[in-house]
Amino acid sequence: MDKRWILKAAGDAHVVEELATALSVERSLANLLVQRGVSTYAEAKSFFRPQLDDLHDPFLMKDMDSAVRRLEKAVDGGEKILVYGDYDVDGTTAVSVVYSFLRAQGIPVSYFIPDRYLDGYGVAIRGVDHAVSEGATLIIALDCGIKAVDKVAYAKSKGVDFIICDHHLSGSAIPDAAAVLDPQRPDCSYPYKDLSGCGVGYKLLQAYCLRRGISTDTLAPLLDLVAVSIASDIVPITGENRVLTHYGLCRLNNNPRKGLQAVMRRSGLQEHPVGVDDIVFRIGPRLNAAGRMVSGKTAVDLLTAETDEVADEMGDIINDQNNDRKNVDRSITLESINIIRQDPQLQAKKTIVLYNPEWLKGVVGIVASRLAETFYRPTIVLTESDGMATGSARSIPGFDLYQAIEACADLLSSYGGHMYAAGLTMKAENVEPFINRFEEVAHPMISPDMLIPQVDVDAEINFAEITPKFYRILKQFQPFGPGNMSPVFLTRRAYGYGNMRLVGADSEHIKLDLIQENAPYQPLPAIAFNQARFFDYIQSGKPVDVCYSITENVYRGVTTLQLRIKDIKKSEEGS
Repeated sequence: MDKRWILKAAGDAHVVEELATALSVERSLANLLVQRGVSTYAEAKSFFRPQLDDLHDPFLMKDMDSAVRRLEKAVDGGEKILVYGDYDVDGTTAVSVVYSFLRAQGIPVSYFIPDRYLDGYGVAIRGVDHAVSEGATLIIALDCGIKAVDKVAYAKSKGVDFIICDHHLSGSAIPDAAAVLDPQRPDCSYPYKDLSGCGVGYKLLQAYCLRRGISTDTLAPLLDLVAVSIASDIVPITGENRVLTHYGLCRLNNNPRKGLQAVMRRSGLQEHPVGVDDIVFRIGPRLNAAGRMVSGKTAVDLLTAETDEVADEMGDIINDQNNDRKNVDRSITLESINIIRQDPQLQAKKTIVLYNPEWLKGVVGIVASRLAETFYRPTIVLTESDGMATGSARSIPGFDLYQAIEACADLLSSYGGHMYAAGLTMKAENVEPFINRFEEVAHPMISPDMLIPQVDVDAEINFAEITPKFYRILKQFQPFGPGNMSPVFLTRRAYGYGNMRLVGADSEHIKLDLIQENAPYQPLPAIAFNQARFFDYIQSGKPVDVCYSITENVYRGVTTLQLRIKDIKKSEEGS
């Protein structure tokens, strides 16, 4: 599928020039900073040198004072606390953070992770009943709870209070809990809105430490988990999330907890520094596999393990579950692709909604993501669970998925999420009406351009600009992620140089060196994924325009720069 290249507007020339001079960097690097909202020396210093002191006062968050008072009352009164969290990476890391802290403080605490198949998403009655049976009188709900109005009321009738730490959009009513911490609340003026669920839990602990006179250094060992939550939940890595991720990665690379060490060993991450991409593609999927295949409790058992033996045992279990998950989601994805390709009516639509009661609930979100990437349509994949049709939705850039689903609310039993990802449940008989309504709602919202994949290009540069100093500074833009993606560059009229070869199981990738016309001799190693169709063209000596990010490649202990090519176009004559 051809892609659109969208070149971002350059920053204000005067601001770029002043910043380049102040920082003694190339104008192209200063422009990247200005595009990211960094326009002064002080802002650049904060960007390049994040400090934990830059974190906002947690008491700026709505209900934080009430949350800390209720937690203090529980601690001082010897109440038992139940930490409750969702079964995905954000939820299990959040539970691990709060549980680990309270346990280390000698506070009576246990945890509960709902079962994806028995309980579904969010606060479950079974979890409240479990708290009652354990004698817990306070539940701290993490990465869920903002819509649990009925469940919180039920808990209150049983003598159990809730502190909710969530980051999802609220419904029309806020639960009547002891405290509801959620920067997305319409009435919350907290300065940073994009915390993960785990991040909100961390802010609760930060506030508790400040109130009790406990050094916030006590929270440092928890930052590896916070970084894993931020990267895995694909929240923006800006503001507070950038600070937390920076220090979390430092912890992950220098002194990670035993459970994460076990995952890293099984992910092949011993050879190079662990970054955000490693969390997203290697660590996160393994932790997620526990909740997808069996129980998210296994992930918490791993992440809170205090001995190497327990960590290794849990690490093996999760690794096996991840292998099972990959087999299942690969099978369902292939089946789904065949369904779409064999149905012209489905291909003609602007949305994809598939329903098969036999599919595994735990992987439909992954399948939806793969289908959205393959067909570039908003995609919903549904299966059956407990007599209901339930599943996950994934969007494309520019399309507000949550708004479209909300327009179908009368057909749904429940739903939640945000612009680009959501979950939903409905009666099976409502699936067909929902498919039709969703397409009707989405059709006018999606322009033809939105159905063409795009490559967002930060700047056009020449290969000669890619010097060791240039890349050394570029590396300091990390950690990369939403809101601060790895810069994508465009270089025109590049030529293959020396040996080229096709690589990959199906020879679908090109490995080559590139040089640029009329530029100093500077061959750059490159890898072009899924671009084999250009092999003969480049090998014939014809020029191409390339979009790419700049990475490091480590091979046998030797580190070299490498262009990771995102797309290729034939150069226009005379351009």
